[in-house]
Amino acid sequence: MKHLDDLLTAIDHAATVANGVVHVQDENRLKAAMPFLAETAAVGDPPRKALAQFLIRGAALDLGIIPASIHDLYMARGRGEVAPTFTVPAMNLRALPFLAARMVFRNALAIEAGALIFEIARSEIGYTDQRPAEYAAQILAAAIAEGVRGPVFIQGDHFQISPKRFAADAEAEVQAVRDLSREAIAAGFFNIDVDTSTLVDLSRPTIPEQQALNYKLSAELTAYIRSIQPAGVEVSVGGEIGEVGGHNSTEPELRAYMDGYNAHLAEIAPGAAGLSKISIQTGTSHGGVVLPDGSIAKVKVDFDTLKHLSRVAREAYGMAGAVQHGASTLPEEMFSKFPEAEACEIHLATNFMNILYNHMPADLKAEIYAYLREHHASERKPGMTDEQFYYKTRKRALGPFKKQIWALPETVKAQVAADWDTQFRRLFQQLRLEGTSQVVAQTVRPVEVAPRLQDYLGEDSGVGDASDLAD
Repeated sequence: MKHLDDLLTAIDHAATVANGVVHVQDENRLKAAMPFLAETAAVGDPPRKALAQFLIRGAALDLGIIPASIHDLYMARGRGEVAPTFTVPAMNLRALPFLAARMVFRNALAIEAGALIFEIARSEIGYTDQRPAEYAAQILAAAIAEGVRGPVFIQGDHFQISPKRFAADAEAEVQAVRDLSREAIAAGFFNIDVDTSTLVDLSRPTIPEQQALNYKLSAELTAYIRSIQPAGVEVSVGGEIGEVGGHNSTEPELRAYMDGYNAHLAEIAPGAAGLSKISIQTGTSHGGVVLPDGSIAKVKVDFDTLKHLSRVAREAYGMAGAVQHGASTLPEEMFSKFPEAEACEIHLATNFMNILYNHMPADLKAEIYAYLREHHASERKPGMTDEQFYYKTRKRALGPFKKQIWALPETVKAQVAADWDTQFRRLFQQLRLEGTSQVVAQTVRPVEVAPRLQDYLGEDSGVGDASDLAD
């Protein structure tokens, strides 16, 4: 295959491919080639883009960098074998994920932190123009560049049902999430957060009735994931009981969801493993609440609810605990409270993107804002200031301007990387991740799943119009 031969030549034959299997010939040369391969895997022309993704995945596997499921660690935590003293960060690296992930791995290696997740939501896949195979390749390329070994946890965040499209054609919308799950698993996403909480119906008279469609579809999507997961891999599946930004979750809601979910899963897939964690609402919102001057409103997180529901999740249902969404824009001093509240996982996204925009050259930012005014004016609500509008919509420029962002001057990228480095260092300390590589090694047995070239040269699936979905 000429395009593959050209890529191998471009990386000075640091790797070879024989019978569909990638073999690393010189790790140092391969590390040096990672910026090129990562950029090709992100913005290259087909089929070179797909081939670069395949080469990265295969080379990572040959070096012992293995996409893995965090399910067994979370189940051990649910059984009380792992103390609930740290909170796993699940990081949505929307822009320049290769560079961002390098900073993550660099800080993780420095403190022997292994309990961390890289994720991308169904909505983000759409507006950042990153299919699962591309995103996984960026994370694995960063792992190669930083000399990582062992399991790497990559997650599908908010594989969410759109209420608008569900109302129009329920089966087609559920099938879209099935298709995306299949694509993601093929790319090495062995952690998937199923989110049908958008279908909770608060108009129903009882809590079990309100949660009924949510838990039934969650169970059915779990059964589907179990039917397609690779041999030896138990995909970590998460559920959600309340849409982030709504009212704070309650114990009766959690119990109604879990009791209904467990009963339905046992009925449709006897013996299948269930959820490893449960996402709840405790007062935050995705991206934060933007004030008219562009600053972020202070948010009060209900840490008592987070701690209580984490304990109910562990003690009554054997899960790792509760998951906190929409937290990256919270004040820095709050992050140490999440381990204190025994939260098992925290999702972080927006502030990493904010750091990029803080350093973006004025001419590119002006071009992006002009694009937003032209293409996303419908998202501007009455009374919204320019600062609020740009803050709310600028994530939607990441896909259309992906090549320009990759082409930022190296001096700008260095400034962004330095701020990301500082951010991750502080976060990991506050979330008490030091030494968690040991608990990962004790609980997680990663299974090598060889990438198939045909999966990288196939069709996209399962996103569609994602404008009404959460991040």
